Amino acid sequence: MNERILELKDVKKSFGAFQALKGINLELGKGEILGFIGPNGAGKTTTIRVILGLIGATGSSKVFGLDSWRDSVEIHKRLSYVPGDVNLWPNLTGGEVIDFLLKVQGQEDLSYKDKLIEKFDLDPSKKCKTYSKGNRQKVALIASLSSDVDLYIFDEPTSGLDPLMESLFQEEVKKLKEEGKSILLSSHILSEVEKLCDTINIIKDGLIIEKGKLSDMRHLTMSKITASTREEVQGIDSLSYVKDYSYENGYMNFKVENDHIGEALALLNKFEVLSLEARQASLEELFMSHYEKEA
Repeated sequence: MNERILELKDVKKSFGAFQALKGINLELGKGEILGFIGPNGAGKTTTIRVILGLIGATGSSKVFGLDSWRDSVEIHKRLSYVPGDVNLWPNLTGGEVIDFLLKVQGQEDLSYKDKLIEKFDLDPSKKCKTYSKGNRQKVALIASLSSDVDLYIFDEPTSGLDPLMESLFQEEVKKLKEEGKSILLSSHILSEVEKLCDTINIIKDGLIIEKGKLSDMRHLTMSKITASTREEVQGIDSLSYVKDYSYENGYMNFKVENDHIGEALALLNKFEVLSLEARQASLEELFMSHYEKEA
């Protein structure tokens, strides 16, 4: 059985009358990447704060077999955390912040951070108050990825980064996995989750409502199609792999399972396609179309 790095059992947390977490169960094994996804306000960040020992909760939250609340100091020696909205010391330079964070972490070998600074195209001589959101995010990511720890927790880590930087981050996460590190990744970018994660846990309204491999959750591997054809397409809305079909002002809008995109496009082509736009459906769109209807 794989060593458990992280284990939550029946974790509940309330803020006054509002119950943010209603009994969370979560497991992460050694060398695994766990995707933790859900709509805004679902309880992702609250769960992560419980794991980090920043807030107390009922139930059991253990990291490395230690209690998240009582043993938080020991736990933090072996983990690295990047939030989705990074705040830095405004009068320090990016390089000074990275060095400080690594020293606090107890890192003796600082050689890899120079490679990451170049890779992520960060100017470490600038003061943090001059940085954009994306550059502040880079500072936190470089410090985290330069740390030799056992667990990495990323909460919307690529928020504010362009697609190239997102790709570079994904490369680094894959390296960590190859080294046997464990990663908890909370992300709104489904393609990121799909490329990186062994399994995912979906949270909604403070509860884990689904878990498993993303490839097995066809309702979360869909693309959104907007198209116009010379003749109106007949029968596409009755296909089992097409969801949320609508027709307005000469344009069709629908979602299609990624495994069946070719079939859908072949059908459209029979009616002479005039325009076509295809993109991966956002996590919010998928939640609205699937889980809201279930509720």
